[in-house]
Amino acid sequence: MKNILLSSARDIIDRSSLERRLRSKKKLRVKFGVDPSSPDLHLGHYVILKQLDTFARFGHKVIFLVGDFTAQIGDPSGRKTERPVLSPEQVKKNVKTYIDQVSLVLDTTKIEIRYNSEWYKKMVLAEWLEIMAKFSANYIFERDDFSKRIKSGLSLGMHETMYPIMQAYDSIVLKADVELGGVDQRFNILAGRSLQKKMGVEPQDVITFDLLVGTDGKRKMSKSLGNYIGFTDTPEDMFGKIMSIPDELTAMYADLILNKKVSALKKAIGSGHPMEVKKQLALEIVSIFHKGNEEVARAHFERIFSARELPAAKPFSCKCTTVLQAILFVEKEQSSSNVRRLAQQGGIKVNGKPISLDELNSAIAKGDIISIGRRKSYILK
Repeated sequence: MKNILLSSARDIIDRSSLERRLRSKKKLRVKFGVDPSSPDLHLGHYVILKQLDTFARFGHKVIFLVGDFTAQIGDPSGRKTERPVLSPEQVKKNVKTYIDQVSLVLDTTKIEIRYNSEWYKKMVLAEWLEIMAKFSANYIFERDDFSKRIKSGLSLGMHETMYPIMQAYDSIVLKADVELGGVDQRFNILAGRSLQKKMGVEPQDVITFDLLVGTDGKRKMSKSLGNYIGFTDTPEDMFGKIMSIPDELTAMYADLILNKKVSALKKAIGSGHPMEVKKQLALEIVSIFHKGNEEVARAHFERIFSARELPAAKPFSCKCTTVLQAILFVEKEQSSSNVRRLAQQGGIKVNGKPISLDELNSAIAKGDIISIGRRKSYILK
C-alpha cells in the first residue's frame, strides 16, 4: 500500500512520520485545496486528484478544500506581479463548476468537501491577529518569490503575504494529517506544519508533486496563463491540445498523468514514432474524461490536421464591433491578455489572414470568419 500511495511523489516531508502513520492503520485526513480562480480544473490538478483517489480507495478521509475565500486574494506562488483581486461574484460563479469536475475523478459521496469561507467569514480581527502573531515577518518576506519581487522593486501586496498564513490555518481547522500539493506549494504547506507545531498539534506530513508543463511547453499548466487542458474540454479539443505539446513533454505527461513510461506507450502501438506515441498518449488521457469518445477524437484530429482540412466554422451572433470583442464573446474562458498573446504568435486569423496585435481592434462584419489556432473557427451571423 505504501508504495502505491507514495510512488509518484516528488518530495515527502516527513517521510518517516508518514510511513509510521501508514503502518499504524490509522485513517488519515488528507487535504488538498484549490482556489476557484477560474471556472475550470485542468490536467495539472488531475496529477494530484488521482493520488487523492488512491488515498480514498485505501479508506483514508480525503478533504477537497475549495478556497472560495482565499481565491479573492489569489495564490502568489511563482507570481512576478500582483494577482488581480477577484470579486465574490466571480468566485461564486467559478465554484459552481468545481464539484461537478472533481466528480470526474473522485467519488464525491465518499470525500469531505469544505469551503474556507466557512471559518474566515466568521473570524474576528482579534482571532486573526492571534494567528498572525505566530509568524515572523522575516519568515514571510524571505519567501523566494516575495524576496525577488521586493529586490526588483515590484509591487507586493500585503494581502498576498497573508495567503500562506491562511492556507496554514486551513490545516488547523481541517485537522489535516497530510497535505498534498505541487512543488510550488511547498512554502505554503510548510507554513501549515509550522503553525500546527506552534498550536500544539502534530504537524501534517507533506507530499509534493512535479508541476505539469502547459501546452506552451515552457511554463507550468495554469488557468491564468491560458496554457491548460481542461477537464471539460471536448474530446476533440482535448486530443488536439495534447497533440500540440512539444514532443519532449510526452514522457512527462505519460508519467504524471498515466503513471506510465513512454516505453509502455511504444509497446502498446508497436512503434516509436513520436507522432504515433503522442496519439496513444492523447487516446489514453481523453478516455479518462470522455470514455468511448477517444477514437472519435483521434479521427477528428487526423481529418483536420493530417489532411489539413479546416474545421467547420461555428456560427455566432453578438453585438460585437471588434475582432477582440468577438473572440472574448465566443471564447469566454479567454482573457484579453491571452488573446493578445495568441495574436502576437500569429494564432488569430480573420478570413484566413493572420492579424496583428493592433488589428484586434479592427471592425468585424457579418460573414467574417475568425480562426483561433488550428482547431477553432467561428463565423459572425
